[in-house]
This record gives sequence, C-alpha cells and structure tokens, in this order.
Amino acid sequence: MFFDIGPLELIALVILAILVFGPEKLPKVIQDTARFIRKVREFSDSARDDIRRELGPEFKDFDFEDLNPRNFARKHLLENEDLGLKEIRNGFDLRQELAEVTDAVNGREITSGGSSAPSPDGPAAPAPGGSAVDLRKDGTAPRNDPPPYDADAT
Repeated sequence: MFFDIGPLELIALVILAILVFGPEKLPKVIQDTARFIRKVREFSDSARDDIRRELGPEFKDFDFEDLNPRNFARKHLLENEDLGLKEIRNGFDLRQELAEVTDAVNGREITSGGSSAPSPDGPAAPAPGGSAVDLRKDGTAPRNDPPPYDADAT
C-alpha cells in the first residue's frame, strides 16, 4: 500500500488508534495530525523557495534531488556525454576477448587484427591424459609439470 504497510497492518493501526484515543477524540487527533503535516510541508516549500531565491538566477534550475549521492552520480557521471564514459564502457568487447581465449586454448595463433590463424604446427598436441594443451608463445608444448600451488588462492 504505502510506506510498506499492508492492508492488515493498516487495519490493526486503525483499531489501535480507536482503542488509544477513543471514538470521540479520534477525529480531532486526525485533524491535528493533518494540520501538522500541512504546516511541515508549507515550511519545507518556503525554505526551498528561500534557498533558491538566495542562490540567485544562475541556480534557478537547481534541483534538491541532485543532492542525493545516487542521483548526483547518475546525472553527472553516467548521463554526461562530455566524459566519454559510454565510449569506455563500449570499448570492452567481450566477444573478441572470448574469441582470443578460445583460439589460445585451441592452439591457434592470434594475428594483429584479432582474427585467428592456424598454428604452423597444427592443432595442439593431446596431453598424455588425452586432453588438449595450449602451446606456449614460442610454439612448444609445455612440460607435464604440475601447476604451481598458490596457498592464497585456496
């Protein structure tokens, strides 16, 4: 419903208000609460208008929502074309990087244009266990040494 209060919780609050204030005082309490909320809203609107008037005409389009850090970052970093963040974000081409990794695993050399060419030695030779092994930069197959153990990675 509103303020994350469900219908059953709202009914429970109404019943609690009737029990606490009584049916004869409840309308007066509701009027006083509504009057208080109206005065707070008027106070905040006048304060906002005073701040805008004191800032001057160069801040006439100033929005107080921009003071929220999330809105500030979204407006000035993500939507700003001058910073070039969209170009940077689009510069990460994951398909090309995945193709390069796939080519390296399959033993094909990567040419300067990003396309793959078959290795002069052919595909990678299968390891004694039967799985394919990638070739080193010099074209030789790695030895069958166990991989290095990294205690921090486990």
